[in-house]
Amino acid sequence: MPTPAKSKRAQPGATVPHARARKAQPTFCALVSDPIADEGLEVLRRDPAIEVVVKTEHTPQELKDAVAQADALVVRSQTRVTAEVIEAAKRLRVIARAGVGVDNVDVPAATRRGVIVLNSPEGNTIAATEHTLALLLALSRRIPEAYDSMRKGEWKRSKFVGVELYNKTLGIFGLGKIGSEVARRARAFDMRILAFDPYISAEHAERLGAELVSLPELLASSDYITIHAPLTKDTRGAIGKAELEKARRGIRIVNTARGGIVDEQALADAVKAGIVGGAAVDVFEQEPPKDSPLVGVEHIIVTPHLGASTEEAQVRVAVDVAEQVVDVLHGRPARTAVNVTPVRPEALATLQPYITLAEKMGRLQAQLAEGHVVDLEITYSGEIADLDVSAVTPSFLVGLLQPALEEPVNLVNAPVLAEARGLKIKESRSTAAEDYSSLIISRIASDRGEHVIAGTLFGRNEPRIVRLDDYRVDFAPSGYMLIADHRDRPGVIGKVGTILGNEDINIGGMHVGRKTARGKAAMILAVDSPIPPAVMKKISRLDSMYRCVLVEL
Repeated sequence: MPTPAKSKRAQPGATVPHARARKAQPTFCALVSDPIADEGLEVLRRDPAIEVVVKTEHTPQELKDAVAQADALVVRSQTRVTAEVIEAAKRLRVIARAGVGVDNVDVPAATRRGVIVLNSPEGNTIAATEHTLALLLALSRRIPEAYDSMRKGEWKRSKFVGVELYNKTLGIFGLGKIGSEVARRARAFDMRILAFDPYISAEHAERLGAELVSLPELLASSDYITIHAPLTKDTRGAIGKAELEKARRGIRIVNTARGGIVDEQALADAVKAGIVGGAAVDVFEQEPPKDSPLVGVEHIIVTPHLGASTEEAQVRVAVDVAEQVVDVLHGRPARTAVNVTPVRPEALATLQPYITLAEKMGRLQAQLAEGHVVDLEITYSGEIADLDVSAVTPSFLVGLLQPALEEPVNLVNAPVLAEARGLKIKESRSTAAEDYSSLIISRIASDRGEHVIAGTLFGRNEPRIVRLDDYRVDFAPSGYMLIADHRDRPGVIGKVGTILGNEDINIGGMHVGRKTARGKAAMILAVDSPIPPAVMKKISRLDSMYRCVLVEL
């Protein structure tokens, strides 16, 4: 972990280096708790702001002790990142899983703490696809059994008669990236493809040459089943004793996804009973498996979770997550965060100014609001209405919630914290944006009233506030600002300026918004330094002053 450099006494005749030549201490610590490819470690080590600590053997307590000083945690499948581990990691910003599945990470606990969880969903796609096909062929041609027989000096050709993939029906459980690649390759064997995936459209399946069916139909109509779904509350135990009893007689099952989707005992029993013709299993409910009913059963091939274990895949996922860790630690978005909506790199350049604007608007709303905020409506108008604003609304929530909370608030946990506080959020879109190309309008309601703030961009990247409640205004939300509701009459602005001048508080800019002459108006003064409470009290006591608030943006 980063520690202050120890001072050394200069030896006689030694040259003491100039202070500016000394190597800067790392700002961040990245703890790598599972083995990853050296290429990924090198990405982290190349950044002078990051100290890399590799500790791959640890007890649960040792992990908690080590992660307590870490800003980033990099894991594969061995480390269990529990809620207790996350609670111990007070500095943690990001958990990176060098692979696809994140079932060894308590994602809800990380989200509540505002910790980004990211993975590498595409890095091992080809490796897992090819391992699936390898197991399909090995299972069909009984290769492991034939090899074992040959090692014993036997020559029993008739014992190992296999079956062909040609003209068979393959059922794919989970038509995501890996399932889709399996489907493409299975077509080369002239297999008929069925698929079960409630989150995939029929059009997508059709493009892959697959037909979407229900899970019961998949089991009843397939000669082979390959599994490529994540382990969730919906998929856990999805294929058990009842499902296997209704499956086509002699079906063969390959699982390279996650243990727990198929009931291990039920599968072992079905193979022994001849209901299932064979199985190939790369993943287990407990890894390494202890007394698994699948190990040692004839016609069941087992491999030790090798789906992603190719040299190429290990390099790809390690480099991918390491690059994202560097990005997150330096305040840039992650490409494949699983607990925050990712922003495509090509879209980020367009969205980033709106993200900044939304957070400024949220901070302004938080400091102007009175009472307990219960409802929030954000309207996106004009050009922004056609963009993906999934990262913009959370940015507004970050600005709205952070001033009131002690815990860190970021894009990850802002929606969760808002929901926990009973804040109802509504989004709407409109093609009309008044006099602007794009406009964001935020309306919050509390038990003491309502506030409306509208913002836009000048020159595509300069945030501007153009409406405060009923007033049309125009100011850049930045630094310290005095916002005052007052009656528009001669001398009011001058008196405020005099008070600030007497306190040596410089005014950097001013704007006044009003609807009618000598009616109510809004005064916005940008000041170079904070205004002390006693000075704010003097201003609030001026004649014609309704309310004044100092905000920091």
